[in-house]
Amino acid sequence: MKLLILGGTEFVGRAATEEALARGWDVTVFHRGNHAPPPGVRALHGDRLGDLSALDGAVRGGARWDVVLDTWSGVPGAVRRAAELLAPHADRYVYVSTVSVYDGSLPAGHDEDAPLVEPGDEGYPHMKRGGELAALDAFGADRTVFARAGLILGPGENIGRLPWWLNRVARGGRVLAPGPRDLTLQYIDARDMAVWMLDAAESGLSGPYNLVSPAGHTTMGEFLDSCVRVTGSSKAELCWAEPELVLAHGVEPWMQLPVWIPPGEDHDTVHGTGVAKALATGLRCRPVGETVADTWAWLGTLGGVAPQRPDRPVLGLDPETEAKVLAAMGG
Repeated sequence: MKLLILGGTEFVGRAATEEALARGWDVTVFHRGNHAPPPGVRALHGDRLGDLSALDGAVRGGARWDVVLDTWSGVPGAVRRAAELLAPHADRYVYVSTVSVYDGSLPAGHDEDAPLVEPGDEGYPHMKRGGELAALDAFGADRTVFARAGLILGPGENIGRLPWWLNRVARGGRVLAPGPRDLTLQYIDARDMAVWMLDAAESGLSGPYNLVSPAGHTTMGEFLDSCVRVTGSSKAELCWAEPELVLAHGVEPWMQLPVWIPPGEDHDTVHGTGVAKALATGLRCRPVGETVADTWAWLGTLGGVAPQRPDRPVLGLDPETEAKVLAAMGG
């Protein structure tokens, strides 16, 4: 298989690059050159927002690919330009999208038929929906796959969710653990996502697929217990707080306490996605303990400091606010 990855050097794109190389595929990456791709790939340098000359030169020279994997998360015009250029020279286009393209609060179990947001150039959900439509216009329904991911974790994460929790637990002391302990979580390890996307391309799938772990895959308790276990932080004490107490102190779910969303409509929308369609096509999700352990090992190679995407906010709760909530809990 010949694979072109638009991106391919960070997080999901890098996981896909490494998985394809492990399969013996012929891999080309098109990127800005800010991060070195894994050894063994052909690198083309350019800018999705303007300079596609390297891609244009490749196709003029006769380059052709079995599949294009696009990780772009900005304005949809960049997807449109690349997809239109590549449509005559590739068999299939896999676009990394998001479950955020679904419109409004949704009940637990919502699937790919849920209503969608309008496409646009502002706001992550609207840009991603615009990217989907741009790919669809260029490649057609039979040659396009939308990998609608939910929460993505794993080694290489440059958003700061799991790395923040691991570093916080590693510092030890009383750790604010937002409850309830049995609150269900859905996520996907970037490596499992990469496996599914390449399998989907190879088997000729098309259409939208929700890509997160199935309901009941893990809980907030199992997630944080795994953080304690892999860091070996014997001095860390998880202090489970009721959601009402956490919210009463102005703590912002998801942003200040990454991954966590209290029970309710927002939780069901984010952590209640139906994934029967993807499971039926081979999606497999590794245990949360493996994702946490491997991310901690990867962080260790970086001195505990994870990369941070410049276009995403820095996540995490400041020590002062955490201390106030813990003091209100007593004990």
